Amino acid sequence: MNTTPPGNSYQTHFRKIGQYGIVVAFFAICITLALISPKFLTVQNLMIIVTQVSINALLAFGVTFVIITGGIDLSVGSIVAVVGVMAASFAHPDTYPVIVPIGAGLLTGILFGMLNGFVITRSNVPPFIVTLGTMTIGRGLALILSKGRPVSNISDEFNFLGGGKLFGIPMLILILIIIFIVCTIVLRKTVSGRYMYAVGGNEQASRASGIQVPRVKMLVYVLSGGLAALAGILLTSRISTGQPNAGAGFELDAIAAAIIGGTSTSGGTGTMTGTLVGALLIGVISNGLDLLNVSSYYQQVVMGVIIVGAVVLDSMNQKRN
Repeated sequence: MNTTPPGNSYQTHFRKIGQYGIVVAFFAICITLALISPKFLTVQNLMIIVTQVSINALLAFGVTFVIITGGIDLSVGSIVAVVGVMAASFAHPDTYPVIVPIGAGLLTGILFGMLNGFVITRSNVPPFIVTLGTMTIGRGLALILSKGRPVSNISDEFNFLGGGKLFGIPMLILILIIIFIVCTIVLRKTVSGRYMYAVGGNEQASRASGIQVPRVKMLVYVLSGGLAALAGILLTSRISTGQPNAGAGFELDAIAAAIIGGTSTSGGTGTMTGTLVGALLIGVISNGLDLLNVSSYYQQVVMGVIIVGAVVLDSMNQKRN
């Protein structure tokens, strides 16, 4: 005999829908596009989708850490630009070993993350305002370092990172898989990951239980900055040039992937798997609309509707809980 109250049963079903709905929607859209366009399910096209999604997914992983703690990071797109310019400046042929531009780029992104974390934890300024400011700083630095021009003449070793293949698989896809596994382990299997959920769920209770909330917040912004730096390095490698205007709007795509994937805007909820599916869903829809020759203007409208819908569902879920 079932003794579960009807109200609790409805809430349980709603949570299940919220948890698995994105996966169902993803496969439903894939099946629909496969029926409409025979080119969609080709191996070449699927490789293109995952390769194109990889940069956004890396950014979205970092943003997921931040949003889980109840924060936001608008600076990741600008970090992509300034890191790309910085890395390209050290990646000219016959100058430095390939590790130097990689290290310089990663250090730049981590420093931006530390700046975000320091200001947010040491002041009462909302993360939205702080990261909006560093977004502007990053974009300005990219233009200053490059003197407003693309930085080109990059070595083949550096270009291999984003444009090469290993065992027939694009490096971008291999790196995406590795980073996804690492981020999942950090979030689900470490003490720091549990602290992130705790801080996002109830910051005051976390403080009372002895969690060093400022350290947790600093960590998530450093992770976000580091992953944005990796995305900037790979994008620069892929296009063989450091573009000071690269990454424009990338922060919105990353946040959208996280939210669509089930990361709650109020904090305390989210998974790397959901974020990856969210990024893939965005890529599949964009690719499908391209195959159907839909104007890019309409594509922006479609993505906006999807983002609003995801936020509305998240809000409804929060009220029911």
